[in-house]
Amino acid sequence: MKAVVVESHGGPDQLLVKEIAEPEPKANEIKIRLRAAGVNFIDIYHREGVYPLALPTVLGNEGAGEVIEVGEEVTEFSVGDRVAYTGVLGSFAEHAVVPALRAVKIPNEVSFDQAAAAMLQGMTAQFLADSCFPLKEHQLAVVHAAAGGVGSLLTQLASHKHHATVVATTSTPEKAAQATRNGATHSIDYDHFADLVHELGGADVVYDGVGQATFDRSLASLKPRGMLVLYGAASGQVPPFDLQRLNQAGSVYVTRPSLVHYIATRQELLTRATTLFADIASGMLRVDIGGRYPLDHVGQAQLDLASRNTTGKLIITI
Repeated sequence: MKAVVVESHGGPDQLLVKEIAEPEPKANEIKIRLRAAGVNFIDIYHREGVYPLALPTVLGNEGAGEVIEVGEEVTEFSVGDRVAYTGVLGSFAEHAVVPALRAVKIPNEVSFDQAAAAMLQGMTAQFLADSCFPLKEHQLAVVHAAAGGVGSLLTQLASHKHHATVVATTSTPEKAAQATRNGATHSIDYDHFADLVHELGGADVVYDGVGQATFDRSLASLKPRGMLVLYGAASGQVPPFDLQRLNQAGSVYVTRPSLVHYIATRQELLTRATTLFADIASGMLRVDIGGRYPLDHVGQAQLDLASRNTTGKLIITI
């Protein structure tokens, strides 16, 4: 089968499209004929070695397709089921084998492209707004990178589902317009968001997936006992800092969550995925797909994602 393999950490030139042996499911595993795969920053970190992997390996952490084979002891899935997953390496390929416990069924109202685009970032947006800092009506939430994959979904959930006031930060007027369409009350650039937030009385929560470039202003824009939810580092990792700053800023909180800890059990994964797909199927949550790339253009997809000039989610169609 065709797959995107990394044999040495480095730049996009290390992404090799190769014919490799077919994976075969063991007990409690399913084999999937992939139709679409999500492109995420973690794939870049894996390629670069920021998060080192045992090499060689097939990249990609998020996929959707049809079950074509089930291993022994699998009872929840059958051949022909439409499924999606995230958090298992190997989705940049024609076929993948994943643990059955990590897969979820896709309702007919949700396409493979939507499922592949929403599993990681959709459930991330969901746990950020529902669990990490449970948003309430009229609270003020800052959403950084609001036109990106997580940001666009988080803006919709915060505004349409939780009825919060959303200050969306973006880098261009076009992205600002998109954030407004997604329900943001205010759309503003990164240089001036803190001033606006102070005028509005301070933020109850800042959802920050940008990291180093926005961290200090995010922290300073919180109202007393507000929370900074640092869930990514698109601009670079935040360096160590003095915890006394949290006191000086008003007894504020900082947390660094990860999706894996919010889908730690089978039941939690199913609950989050079921809710996510229901929101997509109902039309309440729109999945913006900013680009579709063939399997042999994964490198370009990663370059486009890293440029931060894209909007919505980038996917690989297989």
